[in-house]
Amino acid sequence: MNKKIILLFILAVACLTGCDLDRYPDATLADSNFWHSEADLRGACNRLYNQLSGFSHDTRADELVKTSADAISSGQRTVPSTSSDWSDAYARISTANNIIQKTVNPAVAENIKNRYLGEAYFFRAYYYFMLVKKYGDVPLILQVFDDPKDPLLKSPRTPREEIIQQCYSDLDFAAAWLPKMSALPAADWGRVTRSAALALTERIGLYEGTYSKYHNLSSDYRAHLKRAIDAAELVMKEGHSLYPDFQKLFYFDGEGPTNKENIFVKVYGPNGAGTVTHGNSRGLENSVTLSRSIVDMFLYSDGLPREKSPLKLMTEVSYNDVFKNRDPRMAMTLYQLQEDAYKGPYMPFNNASGNGYSLKKGFMLSEWATNSKETVDKMLIRYAEVLISYTEALYEYNGSITDAQLDATVNAIRARAGFTAKLTNVFVNTNGLNMLNEIRRERTIEFIDENMRYDDIIRWKIAENVLPANIIGAKFVDTETTRQRSDIANRLTDANGNYNGLHVSEQADMYVIEVAGDRKFDPNKDYLYPVPLSEISLSGGAVTQNPGWE
Repeated sequence: MNKKIILLFILAVACLTGCDLDRYPDATLADSNFWHSEADLRGACNRLYNQLSGFSHDTRADELVKTSADAISSGQRTVPSTSSDWSDAYARISTANNIIQKTVNPAVAENIKNRYLGEAYFFRAYYYFMLVKKYGDVPLILQVFDDPKDPLLKSPRTPREEIIQQCYSDLDFAAAWLPKMSALPAADWGRVTRSAALALTERIGLYEGTYSKYHNLSSDYRAHLKRAIDAAELVMKEGHSLYPDFQKLFYFDGEGPTNKENIFVKVYGPNGAGTVTHGNSRGLENSVTLSRSIVDMFLYSDGLPREKSPLKLMTEVSYNDVFKNRDPRMAMTLYQLQEDAYKGPYMPFNNASGNGYSLKKGFMLSEWATNSKETVDKMLIRYAEVLISYTEALYEYNGSITDAQLDATVNAIRARAGFTAKLTNVFVNTNGLNMLNEIRRERTIEFIDENMRYDDIIRWKIAENVLPANIIGAKFVDTETTRQRSDIANRLTDANGNYNGLHVSEQADMYVIEVAGDRKFDPNKDYLYPVPLSEISLSGGAVTQNPGWE
């Protein structure tokens, strides 16, 4: 193996793990022998892609549910001693800082040097944003160190606005020097581009703008929203487009540079190689199902929600009744009765993942058969997100949106899936709808199981409403499953009252996965994660605990 590749993994540089100091073993090659060529810089940046996480099924919200309660979703979490949510992010920030600090005078052209610096700046912003979403204020560390007495180890928490401004600065540099998507060689597929930097800027701007607005922070929420709008409009000039087939978007068909919806991707493979792998399809079978509250958010074919549409069945007799006259994405996202699925014709309640609606989106039988050695790539940012985030940012910023803007965004996304009902201002006003709610609905439906729902309910400040509630599962019909009613009947209900518009007659035999009495959400503390106790201790108390978690 090339010595420089070995050096990539054993460089004797400090690795910040939380506020602790970890060191790689002494290297056989000194820094003076590295950081000189494009190959050196590229090799160092490869570590950023190796560390990047890909597939996961996020059960923190009211969207995906497991057979057992998620501690965050149900309000049962406690203050941890240590947490990878904190330490992994800082370890990866340290990787980026090391590249930025060491890439000083390489014998390469300025544009080459800055391209790889741009990659490091992108990832530093990516992980700092991840930390801010979870913890709010965190220590802002912009350099590496190898002295265990370095005062940086005692750094206090930096205000979130200062960290977000650093993220913008890092991403501005990245957008200026990273290659355009159209100029990225095929051999570089998966490396970040100008589009990725701009799209991440948009994601951060929308999050911070709406979080600041609804949580009443002192920062200028409109300035963040304007950042999001400006970044989105630049992405929209980069040559991206929606992939024509929503179903195949999440298969091998949607991989690679020919799919212009791809913006930031975790690359696995080569396909079928069984090397750098994941278990997404196995997870769809065995880990999670979709809650009824999210199922109910799918519009009917007339473009109306279930509480308003005359197409809604008054009584559901069969499991499949919920699919009738709905947005086509429902049938592309969820399995219907007797549809060819994980191990043959689908039957509700028969797979191991739980008692909600089983996910079809992204399931590949050929990948499932590899037994968690799956290699299909994971889209971390796709163009549809740029469009729907642009729509939301525009509405939040202006208090209105034009039909032309809706056609270029929401309605284009719907049309790609074959959903012909359009969202327009007249339609909203005529039917007594709320435009912002409909934009949020569109985001929720389009990005099911794409790790967005939790962040959304946090920034919209609705987690306190949607989390401490019954988590309803699928419709139970004796003749449509081999499971015995007695196996699960302790929580089948025809409970008094309503839930999200479902009347008692409709709710009969709906499975309650988690009852509201077992769930809680404290708005005074649960919008932020508790800081791990070890980080407070290692900082000598300079890092303080989040309110309510003391």
